[in-house]
Amino acid sequence: MRTGVKYVVGGVFAAMVGVAGVGAYNVYEAFSDNSGTSGTAAGTTASRQTGPPSEEEIRDTARDFLAAWSKGDTESAALLTDNAEGARQALTGFHDEARVSKVTFEAGRSDGAKVPFHVTAELSVGKDKDKGKAESKDEDTAEDKAEAEGKGGPEHATWSYDSALRVVRGKTTGKALVDWQPTVVHPALHRGESLQTGSGGAPPVKAVDRNGAELDAEALPSLGAVLPALRESYGEKAGGVQGIEVRVTSESGEPGKTLHTIVKGREGTLRTTLDVNVQRAAEAAVKDYRQASVVVVKPGSGDILAVANHRTDQFNAAFQGRLAPGSTMKVVTAAMLMEKGLVSAGKSVECPKYASAGGRSFHNQGMFAISGGTFSDSFARSCNTAFIGLADRLSGTDLSNEAQEVFGLGKDWKAGIPTFDGSVPQSDGADTPAALIGQGRVQANPLNMASVAATAKAGYFSQPVLVSPELDGRPVAHASRALPPSVAAQLRAMMRRTAVSGTGARAMAGLSGDIGAKTGSAEADGQGDANSWFLGYRNDAAAAAVVQQGGHGGDAAGPIVRRVLAARR
Repeated sequence: MRTGVKYVVGGVFAAMVGVAGVGAYNVYEAFSDNSGTSGTAAGTTASRQTGPPSEEEIRDTARDFLAAWSKGDTESAALLTDNAEGARQALTGFHDEARVSKVTFEAGRSDGAKVPFHVTAELSVGKDKDKGKAESKDEDTAEDKAEAEGKGGPEHATWSYDSALRVVRGKTTGKALVDWQPTVVHPALHRGESLQTGSGGAPPVKAVDRNGAELDAEALPSLGAVLPALRESYGEKAGGVQGIEVRVTSESGEPGKTLHTIVKGREGTLRTTLDVNVQRAAEAAVKDYRQASVVVVKPGSGDILAVANHRTDQFNAAFQGRLAPGSTMKVVTAAMLMEKGLVSAGKSVECPKYASAGGRSFHNQGMFAISGGTFSDSFARSCNTAFIGLADRLSGTDLSNEAQEVFGLGKDWKAGIPTFDGSVPQSDGADTPAALIGQGRVQANPLNMASVAATAKAGYFSQPVLVSPELDGRPVAHASRALPPSVAAQLRAMMRRTAVSGTGARAMAGLSGDIGAKTGSAEADGQGDANSWFLGYRNDAAAAAVVQQGGHGGDAAGPIVRRVLAARR
């Protein structure tokens, strides 16, 4: 509740804004050290004041700033801040592009240098509202008509919110100035973000899982990065009707939080491939780690059953991350080596402590060696040197071709929302042996590696999808060929051995059914611990997880994969 002495400033902007199209502005961040000097009078140095601004200075500066802003005098308002250029651009945007035609401010009692104020803005949105209704194929309901004829009407709407500013002493002029921050315009704004007003966004959607259960980002927080992207891609196709709202958008233009709904849109229902039970398990599994991501895919169909991230940012690393996948890449490498006839599961392969190739020396984690073992032994224990020792018998295109032609990596997937689809480039020199064990320039994310596990299980690649291509007719990627049956059988046998008695055994312990796994640890420059990777499958679910700086694959990523596979019934 606002208390204390108040004053009100307000007015109609001199330049009224147009109402067509979508309005937006960027919160400019110059962070210069001019302290407002671009608009200060000369000759102030002699009387330069120091120390915190007085109560009178705080009150007068806040009043003058808000009065200038309300009148649309952005130049005067900007010169009352310590970042005149940044304030000038943001306030001009607020007036001219965010569709505010009139604004008043009610300031409350200052709390030290902080002055709270209440904003009442009139928004010009009529044409967008009419446009949104015209685009509906259904007749307007009585509720729609009542809404259009009610307070605010179709031409204008009122938006009220609370904000605050701080008054500081200018470093070079000594004047009392507003400390310019994006939050002065609105408390939800951060550096590089914009306000967008209008119906330019996609219609709202109610996303449901494969069985019709509604997907809620509050209950399933990882979907907070997924649901807005689904709305953007499928709002109209799902039968929704645009509303009109004020929302935050990122610097790259991605839709964010809605701050004010002017006209509520009509939801469409979008069925996804997700399984809410597996999604809950994925959300719970990644919570135990600081930077973790997991994806679950259904072999044979490519349906994405779950996607979860637990990170310090909102990045959808599960779909868009780019990290070296480490030894989980050995699933692809093993398939390639067997297809070329260089190895078979039961064939004897050397696994020394060290191996050299491409001018570099490689070793096994823990410096172990296997004497007189088979390729299956080396796969199950994740012997790097067994793979490195075959590098000189390969060309720089062999692994790249296998990854793309059989496993579909890098083939421009269209899952329904943006994804990174893996990269296994052609190689030469030291890059070739490094690529065989998932290092060097190989890049992937849990979506890619869950697909690798699904391809191994099914014997053929099915592009992962979050929304059925039947909804929008989009083309999906296809592999050039399936795994030869004998290779697929050997690969699954080696993955089962890894899950039952190899490096994945502890993580997969207790899982029944048809199981397989592969562990991985990937070193990254500047990190003390390796990234932990794990992929596996059980019956009709395949999964992959990464925990950044999690160490050995079976220690961190492994338990995540086990938990999501156990949730699939």
